Amino acid sequence: MLDVSATTIRPGNHISMDRGIWEVTNYEHVKPGKGGAFVRIKLKNVQTGAALERTFDADAKVSEVEMEGHAAQFQFRSGDICTFMNMDTYDQVEVPVSVFASQAGFLKGDIEVKLLECEGKVLGVQFPVTVELKVVETPPGVKGDTVSRGTKQATFETGHVCNVPLFISVGDVLRLDTRTGGYVERV
Repeated sequence: MLDVSATTIRPGNHISMDRGIWEVTNYEHVKPGKGGAFVRIKLKNVQTGAALERTFDADAKVSEVEMEGHAAQFQFRSGDICTFMNMDTYDQVEVPVSVFASQAGFLKGDIEVKLLECEGKVLGVQFPVTVELKVVETPPGVKGDTVSRGTKQATFETGHVCNVPLFISVGDVLRLDTRTGGYVERV
């Protein structure tokens, strides 16, 4: 850990605070007409996913944490443990699903992710922005049914469920956004 000025941190950096490691998601340097300048940052806990906003004086010090990112490929899932292969060393790394629970529905064979590590411990899994999944279950769309704004629920090959347009049918391959979990387009 390295103590740095609050004015030098930027989105994507990681800091240690409140007994956790937080990723900076938004940064704003504010210079009010009266008083001293300050920094307002939005943070996301890499272990729990909790989000918060904090304000620091411009001359405050924060503990920046160096996170290492390693390219990895998903191998298999056994219960609540997922096994990834480090693409550099070919070592197998076991990661609990709780580390990336909100995105577990995007795990499909041979997907490449980035494992975020700090001091040899995996603290997060960064998925690609979009993934392509096959629809395995969805009700047929009823022509003219716009009560639900033209969407219906679909279940994908990995078990992920989201709303899709009415024209989507079983067997279609769709591109989904891993950040929101939503439909992007039909492939």
